[in-house]
Amino acid sequence: MKYNLEMNMKNIITILLITLTSFTSFSQNKAKNLLNEVSTKVKSYKNISINFKYILENTSENIRQETRGDVVLQGEKYKLNILGVTRLFDGKTLYSISPEDEEISISSNNDEDENSITPSKMLSFYEEGYTYAMDIVQNIKGRKIQLVKLTPIDSDSEINYILLGIDTQTKHIYNLITIGKNGTKTILTVNSFKTNAPLSKTLFTFDANKYKDYYVNNLD
Repeated sequence: MKYNLEMNMKNIITILLITLTSFTSFSQNKAKNLLNEVSTKVKSYKNISINFKYILENTSENIRQETRGDVVLQGEKYKLNILGVTRLFDGKTLYSISPEDEEISISSNNDEDENSITPSKMLSFYEEGYTYAMDIVQNIKGRKIQLVKLTPIDSDSEINYILLGIDTQTKHIYNLITIGKNGTKTILTVNSFKTNAPLSKTLFTFDANKYKDYYVNNLD
């Protein structure tokens, strides 16, 4: 946040700057402590299953899209269902399966795009590459949601800032609001958050026999 303070009295300016610096440091420390709690909690689970709502909107372009999806996370592995497409990552290879098109795209997972928050990063992306500060607290259906504002350190990032909503009681992520420099806003809201469920040993394994009639597109 930028402040343009024009005052004639140097001692008042000095006091304000000291106060502002102290408050910013305090806010960053509180935000860091809260995020550390969230990270520790998330990493303690063997697996996580999430049902979510996803909204993309750009007012200037008159665009608004809303959809729902679900994802199961286990370490770096994940199985994501959204917009009729299943994205399956087994730790090395990403499979995008589209029953409507009867097509499968296969590629090595690309973590080089820092602007992309993949399912495996969704609960931990904030651990590096951002500065952060406490934002407002929202009361949502009796739940106290603390927003933490994350600003990319990379000035070339396509992201302007991110608001990460954290349930202060459970220390779980409630929502993720991303504001792009092009005016696009995306909101991911967690509807259900389950942990340590018994999972099939083949949940993250791609079975080519199930898709014999599909067109396979190897992207690498």
